[in-house]
Amino acid sequence: MNQDQALVQRAEVPVEYRWQLEDLYPTTEAWEEDLKTVEALADEFVSYQGKIGDSAATFRQVLELRDRMSRLMDKTFVYAKMKRDEDNSESASQALVERAQALMVRVGTMASFFLPELMAIPQSQWEEFLQVDPELNQYRHFLEDLVRRKQHILSPEEERILALSGEIADSGENIFSMLNNADLEFPMVHDEEGREVALSHGRYLRFLESKKRAVRQEAFLSLHRTYQRYRNTLAAALNSGVKSNIFYARARRYPSALTAALDDDHIKEDVYHNLIDGIHQGLPLVQQYFRAKQDLLQLEEIHPYDLYVSPVADFELKVTYEEAQKMVKAGLGLLGEEYGALLDQAFAERWIDVYENKGKTSGAYAWGCYDSHPYILLNFQGTGNDLFTLAHELGHALHSYLSNRAQPYINAQYPIFLAEIASTVNEVLLVRYLIDQAQSKEELLYYLHHFLEHFRGTVFRQTMFAEFERLIHAQVEKGEALTPDWLEEEYYHLAQVYHGPGVVLDPELKAEWSRIPHFFYNFYVYKYATGFCAAVAFVQKFIREGSAAVEAYLELLRSGGTDYPLVLLAKAGVDLAQPQPITDAMTMFQELLTGFTL
Repeated sequence: MNQDQALVQRAEVPVEYRWQLEDLYPTTEAWEEDLKTVEALADEFVSYQGKIGDSAATFRQVLELRDRMSRLMDKTFVYAKMKRDEDNSESASQALVERAQALMVRVGTMASFFLPELMAIPQSQWEEFLQVDPELNQYRHFLEDLVRRKQHILSPEEERILALSGEIADSGENIFSMLNNADLEFPMVHDEEGREVALSHGRYLRFLESKKRAVRQEAFLSLHRTYQRYRNTLAAALNSGVKSNIFYARARRYPSALTAALDDDHIKEDVYHNLIDGIHQGLPLVQQYFRAKQDLLQLEEIHPYDLYVSPVADFELKVTYEEAQKMVKAGLGLLGEEYGALLDQAFAERWIDVYENKGKTSGAYAWGCYDSHPYILLNFQGTGNDLFTLAHELGHALHSYLSNRAQPYINAQYPIFLAEIASTVNEVLLVRYLIDQAQSKEELLYYLHHFLEHFRGTVFRQTMFAEFERLIHAQVEKGEALTPDWLEEEYYHLAQVYHGPGVVLDPELKAEWSRIPHFFYNFYVYKYATGFCAAVAFVQKFIREGSAAVEAYLELLRSGGTDYPLVLLAKAGVDLAQPQPITDAMTMFQELLTGFTL
């Protein structure tokens, strides 16, 4: 497809490059039927109120009914959200999401009795149920985790009130999403040939990777100046999101929003703080990388819009989607035949929505539900970055596929803390393969730069985001407001700390906080950094130990949520409770940086 013209309408994208949502629901009418079924299951579920602990048989019936209801609710919501993501301006798809969200809140309210009543059952009683009925053992980790978090589960009436608030809890993120993906319009900019083209989310990074500095600068300034015009609305949306996190944390008796967010994965705050402290110790390395890049680009001064472009003048990676598929499969060959067959399946069965179209959600993700194969959203532009994004999202998708096929529903959802490891393992393997296949010094330097830049973006940049999240939540928790001026100044100061004095930070960078969707994800971004460090450790084990290490890793992917993430990682041979993986990652960055010269 020609990506240089104005954005095409959804219907103009060839069908082979669109994901096949018909695998979820052949028609909207079929989706409607499942919505009714969820409501019926919710009515049946409520009939068990006050009876959960009557017998082992009843206990099992309730848990299995809850699984059926949740699975179907997941399916209806995933379909609605992905349908909207195809074109956010379509009012019919917007309505599907609103209805699915409303149903989730209604069911959550009806089922709010469940956890308090379950918690009231003595542990000795449900342990006895597990002895009587071995099929109940699939729920052991779920039940033991509830006991661990017992103090944070409220009374039935309090849980009902929290459930009722669910529909407004995501208002900040929803406002940001609609503004960012549907209403925000960027100005026209000039491409490498001097033609006027529409700036978009999908094209922005491609322009930042342009060899022509004027193209990079215009795209950077145009995009951030656009966000600056909406600084008050975006600050209000972020303020709403942060307040929502804090409200739920306090309602559940956590000392802070950070503690509450980490507790789902049974992660202590020290892991978060130690990551930030450890990365601060490595800042001289990334600042050395910026100086090396400035020298290679032969710039008198280096700006944020210069950080993404490859310094290799005589080599540029441009790939078609079909070429990207072949390169990814070859690069991931170390993971074995089963993994390779699943990649073929993903490509052949239209798991992937490939190209950008007008109104489509920006960025990329992998998603799905227990009762479907995974789906991947891309905005493929044919760059090297798009190649690695494909590998990254396939890591997520195949992690979900392997977990869903190996585990019952209750244990299939893997801990969020593990989510970025599989995706980053794929990227590390792919770049190592490409480095080995390089045909010239320029091509080698191109891939070396990609890896260092990916390291910079995933470890250093995401940790900067994590530190900013810590700042904004602390600001609201002490009763202060997130004003646009405060957000801009704090973000800009943090950027100065991370980039060092060698990078000239344009004033427009102050607006960058306002375009980061992950700030609405409740302390998610630190997992990118920890996941990258763990991924590096796994790849090093593959190289040292061979197939045994690969099988241990694949078993981790199949393990889903059968235990806490640090426990599962330790079983697979990587201990993130210790500083060693971060230290080792910094050592590798330094080694690669040594060779980063022409």
